[in-house]
Amino acid sequence: MTLPILTVGPLARSRNGVIGRNGGLPWRIKSDLALFKSLTLFKPIIMGRKTWDSLPIKPLPGRMNIVLSRDGSFEPNKALVCETFNEAVDIAREQAEEDGAEEICVIGGYALFELALPRARRIYISEIDAEVEGDVTMPPFDETQWREVRREVHEKAEGDDYGFTFRVLERV
Repeated sequence: MTLPILTVGPLARSRNGVIGRNGGLPWRIKSDLALFKSLTLFKPIIMGRKTWDSLPIKPLPGRMNIVLSRDGSFEPNKALVCETFNEAVDIAREQAEEDGAEEICVIGGYALFELALPRARRIYISEIDAEVEGDVTMPPFDETQWREVRREVHEKAEGDDYGFTFRVLERV
């Protein structure tokens, strides 16, 4: 088996780059949440403390939840805390190998995406068909360094605020 790869996402961003507002998502899109679950289930996920705090269910079931935090007193229930990104990736990679998972998913937020982008081999991104207000955006990245290997258009469905286009990008 090859080493598990590092992925950025799954994540969702609006046309104007927004990925978060007031500690949560600035939309409700059930179809995208289902996609998120299917892509991350049985894989280690790495997130920052604010992303952890925003989760409606903690930990996300069926996945090793790794939270980056510099707060030594932070002890999330049934999640692992790491102080450095490298430590989190090493632990996630070990767990992925043990579980036979092909990838490790970095699910947010901004600072973790910024750390993961230079090392990631794949990006899962849902492009939301809207411009929304928000206080967190996706870190910029050079799309010429990536090639799109999958694209799915999802029309607005029941329970969705907007439609979206799901894309998978792989490093060139």
